[in-house]
Amino acid sequence: MTDTKNHTATASGSLEGRVFRPTSLQDLAEAIELAFDYRGDVTLELTSGESLVGYLFNRDAAGSDPWIELFPANDPAPRKIAYAKIASLAFTGEDTANGRSWETWVSKKESERHAEAARVEADARTRGHL
Repeated sequence: MTDTKNHTATASGSLEGRVFRPTSLQDLAEAIELAFDYRGDVTLELTSGESLVGYLFNRDAAGSDPWIELFPANDPAPRKIAYAKIASLAFTGEDTANGRSWETWVSKKESERHAEAARVEADARTRGHL
């Protein structure tokens, strides 16, 4: 599979900026699995020449005619697209989950708890309870 990357993007491990041009059904299935877990919009180039931007929310790779479902950015109705109609897949939307790991969340919450405890202690001292 051809995979190009915008090398000016951050090297954070995000797929943002990558373009996949699958050379086989297996390559396409792998790119679609990555897109399914991606938390941003993707751009599909279809074999018809149409370009479609949206959020991939469903797929069926196991059937005899595999397909995906996408919420287009410019249309409230979802679209169902056969794998066979996809020429390329680009991760063009902002990766909203980038940098938001479990460890980052835990660290943030712990910091918030310490700040709240310090605020409560200061308030108690002001009232003469400590």
